[in-house]
Amino acid sequence: MSDDLKKGLEGVLVAESELSVIDGDKGELVYRGYTIEDLAKGASYEEVLYLLWHGQLPDSDELSTFKQAMVDARDVDEDVISTVRQLAEADEDPMAALRTAVSMLSAFDPSPEDAEPTDEAVNLETGRRITAKIPTIIAAFTRIRDGEEPVEPREDLDHAANFLYMLNGEEPDDVLADVFDQALVLHADHGLNASTFSAIVTASTLSDVHSAVTSAIGTLKGPLHGGANQDVMEMLKEVDDAEMDPLEWVQTALDEGRRVSGFGHRVYNVKDPRAKILGERSKELGEAAGSLKWYEMSTTIEDYLMEEKGLAPNVDFYSASTYYQMGIPIDIYTPIFAMSRVGGWVAHVFEYIEDNRLIRPRARYVGAKPEDTTFVPLDER
Repeated sequence: MSDDLKKGLEGVLVAESELSVIDGDKGELVYRGYTIEDLAKGASYEEVLYLLWHGQLPDSDELSTFKQAMVDARDVDEDVISTVRQLAEADEDPMAALRTAVSMLSAFDPSPEDAEPTDEAVNLETGRRITAKIPTIIAAFTRIRDGEEPVEPREDLDHAANFLYMLNGEEPDDVLADVFDQALVLHADHGLNASTFSAIVTASTLSDVHSAVTSAIGTLKGPLHGGANQDVMEMLKEVDDAEMDPLEWVQTALDEGRRVSGFGHRVYNVKDPRAKILGERSKELGEAAGSLKWYEMSTTIEDYLMEEKGLAPNVDFYSASTYYQMGIPIDIYTPIFAMSRVGGWVAHVFEYIEDNRLIRPRARYVGAKPEDTTFVPLDER
């Protein structure tokens, strides 16, 4: 590989953004000037959506209006739910089902057919509707797959609490609702990651918002981007099932050349700030349940890998045990990631097409040259 070739676009700047910034050496994440710690502690997911989409935190009246608009958009057309039902009964992968359903939403979207692809107001409404409907789709798919009927969304619950209600059929307590809301805040945006880049590549062609989000979901489905928290929880369950000391387990795993999920990051060189916050919430959930098993197992593995290998945990390492202790099925962890990150995808689409340029990179050709080949007609081959 030549020195000027940036495989995976590593370090290549392709856009300017006011949405989020990461300092991988300091372990900092900032949304529009606000630290992730402040937002996770003091802002709801709806407030963060408003911040990403409108450039500022809402006042109480703006937030009330915004939340009502989200509530009004939660219902999903019965034809889409029917397709979700078919996918669930066919045991489709949850991310594939979500990708299909989000693409299908466009057939029932009320946006004007003659709207310009750069119409800011239309795109904002479309993005809001998609964001509001994704939790309904995920919850319906999960319940149908598990032999239960979908639960209709409630108008009196916030975004996070309503999802847990639709998923489980009962209103979550304040602690669970708060933890889940915080998890959504933490995952809402993260710079120009792979799925966000997919979204703006699609948007740069002046395609529609549904297509951009569908592209992003397809990208997040890949195990090198999404899915790590599912792998982490399956790993922790393996440790538990083996009835091994977690320190002994991780040493054995490394000796066998296995990769320990939830460690390392393309951007962070130190502990992911989101992992710090979710680690604290995982501990709180364990204390409330009367067992710190999952938290203590995680910290044992973290301490060893930090001391022996210099590896720091990423957000997936602690979101895994947090979700598990909330009773969330392991295989919908990545759809939940999409449910949160759609806010960032939509925001980046809005931002990029304000000063749009078609994203069209080039590849260096290293194949055969015409002087090295001779064309032979079909009947002579």
